[in-house]
Amino acid sequence: MIEFELTEDHQAIRQTVRDFATKEVAPRIKELDEKQHFDRSILDKMAELNLLGVCIPEELGGAGFDYISLGLVCEELEAVDTFMRVVMSVHTGLNSLTLYTWGTEEQQRKYLVPQAKGEKIATYGLTEPGAGSDVVGARSTARREGDEWVLNGEKMWISLADVADNFLFFCWTDEEKRRRRDHSGMSCFIVERGMKGFSSGTIHGKMGIRAGNTGYFSLQDVRVPQENMVGEEGEGFKIAMFALEQGRYTVASGATGVIRASRDASVAYALERETFGTKIANHQLVKQKIAEMESDYQMCHLLWLRAGWLKNEGKMNARETSLAKWQATVRSEKAASMAIEVHGANGYSNDYPVERYLRNCKAAIIYEGTRDIHTLMQADWALGLKKEKTARRTLPPWRPAETREGVAAG
Repeated sequence: MIEFELTEDHQAIRQTVRDFATKEVAPRIKELDEKQHFDRSILDKMAELNLLGVCIPEELGGAGFDYISLGLVCEELEAVDTFMRVVMSVHTGLNSLTLYTWGTEEQQRKYLVPQAKGEKIATYGLTEPGAGSDVVGARSTARREGDEWVLNGEKMWISLADVADNFLFFCWTDEEKRRRRDHSGMSCFIVERGMKGFSSGTIHGKMGIRAGNTGYFSLQDVRVPQENMVGEEGEGFKIAMFALEQGRYTVASGATGVIRASRDASVAYALERETFGTKIANHQLVKQKIAEMESDYQMCHLLWLRAGWLKNEGKMNARETSLAKWQATVRSEKAASMAIEVHGANGYSNDYPVERYLRNCKAAIIYEGTRDIHTLMQADWALGLKKEKTARRTLPPWRPAETREGVAAG
């Protein structure tokens, strides 16, 4: 049975993150956004608060909270600014949860533990200059030479590309299958920044998420050992899709935070601003916008909570996570746009945060499955044309600390 009441742990972590974001980041975010400056100290503070490993078990260096806690962290962070939620998406959702599920014990010890502790920063490399939604259109390759693989390729639009220490790199390991566009010819590798032949750069001039680091990285004859392959040869596409499912969950909960922030900013402004001799809160069409933001927030919050509950239970949730991501992102764009309208001309200025909300939220409608991709996926599920297949590995269900300790002891 689903409990709609947050646990004491949930309430505590939500308050901790809210205090951090509103007191330490919110006062500075306007300047960081204007200067397009990524402040590494904020990332370090997130690590200090154990946010980067929030849902990774304690025995693997994490905080041991559940997947709903991960969603709460993302909603609170993005209610202040998207760049912090993006850190959680790529570091925790896309990379660390992938290693938690698909990694060997050695990979978890070497890479996941320091990532969960925040000692190392991680990201995810799937998108290329010529391949976004069309994953099998990727051109990156790896060829086997003895006990090593030689990797070549370029990844684009990668969050934390110029910051991260560890990268998941998806590429073709079977040239014949690449020519046939058979995704079973793709594999996944762990790459370290310090490996010879690795280079990265930052993308400037973005519309939004300007306080975050977004860039590209390139591999030129980078040699990685066989033990850095995640999963088995040919499982890269499945692993990429698994990772995206976890990332979409963080995007859904984060976008819900944008809706809430847009609503809260609109309510505050409507209760202060006067036109035609009365507060604009008394104008019916202003009320309509605020009412829509409220309903959208409540709906999207429940959608991502359902996905989080399914993850906790170890149940399949690709369909529910896709729906949450699709609806939360498109409704966040609507909420931010309406918030600007509530603010009138002031909403068009960065003296108020709502224009930043609109610039920031647009990207989430594109990455980790565009709105069009999710629209088609949801239709195919409803029509019975798409089935959720069980992979060789699935996200482990959440286990309370005492249960995990008992399992470990046994």
